[in-house]
Amino acid sequence: MMLSHNLPRGNSSDRIAVRVKGKGALALRQWHPWLFEDSIEKISRDGRPGDVAVVYNQEKSVLGAGLYDPSSPVRVKMLSFGPSKIPVGPELFRKLCLESKQLRDGRISADTNAWRLINGESDAFPGMVADKYADVLVLKVYTPAFIPWLGDIADALFELYPELRRLAIRFSREVQRMSDEVRFGLLDGTLLADGSQAWDGAVQFLENGIIFEADVKSGQKTGFFLDQRDNRAAVGELAKGAGRVLNLFSYSGGFSLYAARAGAAEVYSVDFSKHAIAAACRNFALNTSDRNIASCKHFGITGDAFEVMNNMEKEKKLFDIVVVDPPSFAKSAAEKSTAIKSYARLAGSAVKLIRNKGILVFASCSSRICADELFEVVHEVAASAGRPLDEFMRTSHAADHPARFKESNYLKCLYARV
Repeated sequence: MMLSHNLPRGNSSDRIAVRVKGKGALALRQWHPWLFEDSIEKISRDGRPGDVAVVYNQEKSVLGAGLYDPSSPVRVKMLSFGPSKIPVGPELFRKLCLESKQLRDGRISADTNAWRLINGESDAFPGMVADKYADVLVLKVYTPAFIPWLGDIADALFELYPELRRLAIRFSREVQRMSDEVRFGLLDGTLLADGSQAWDGAVQFLENGIIFEADVKSGQKTGFFLDQRDNRAAVGELAKGAGRVLNLFSYSGGFSLYAARAGAAEVYSVDFSKHAIAAACRNFALNTSDRNIASCKHFGITGDAFEVMNNMEKEKKLFDIVVVDPPSFAKSAAEKSTAIKSYARLAGSAVKLIRNKGILVFASCSSRICADELFEVVHEVAASAGRPLDEFMRTSHAADHPARFKESNYLKCLYARV
């Protein structure tokens, strides 16, 4: 019996007919996964989260089907388009999960056993992601529309990835605030295992041969920032033989471990959270069988990044590589201007700490700010500080984090010599 046997399963007979206006019909013909409330002209009845919505245009042609979410401006999360032969239900979820797997097959290295299985809208699951950490499946739910179907989705993923033995269910803050009736009594961080072991949510996994530990019960995102795997590997290549590396907003030390393995003599991990720094130190301890990591001097610093950089500038401390990987500063359009100013401050402080010909790695996960707009500011600030940048690379989403829609494109990273 699968771990998911006691999870809710949806009822595909709970259908709502939704008629859309012209602009909504146009968006669906372009396969956009969001149907907004203001595009709806008429619905057949009031719906509950997770009810199947069949969407029609004014000529009564079927435009697609999805899951109804009465709590969100994105009223229908679209799963299929046109008059699909497969109704919303277990068979459709199996098909969509298989397609997401085929997209990733052959694109993950053999010494990695943690990656994103489903990346929300870009894998036809608008409002949900699924990550794999060794034998653990983590489902992160951002809309109550998927909760009635969690059992069906988990079944499909367990069938496709037979190595999975444990399950964690995570909810966004918005979903956590909803009633137990909406969440079927599930709590954020619900853990299910096959009964062979006690489990507190900690899991060890491999990423390009480095051992990491994640807390899938209460860690950030689903426990780790899997989306930065390729950028961590790139920093590892750049850090070969480096003297000193600074990792700002380090979380559990991902960039730090790659730099240490590459042979960096000293690595500084800086994060405001003492728990994050403790996790970074544990990850270093897990990898002492690697000679370079064991010999690297690792300094875990708990504190505000701006204050730490200011103190380092006063101490005239310089680095061969500085990695700046802050959280999203612009979670809404209203925060965009303030966010750009914060990114500019970070860039201005960071370049002052980099040796001549050293490297700045500057990442952002703010979808509200495009790469060109952000990095133009970074270049301007660096130049005004007398440290102009010679940019040599930009990266975006990794293969397991596809971004098929403008709104889903958030990750960007600049590499430049100072």
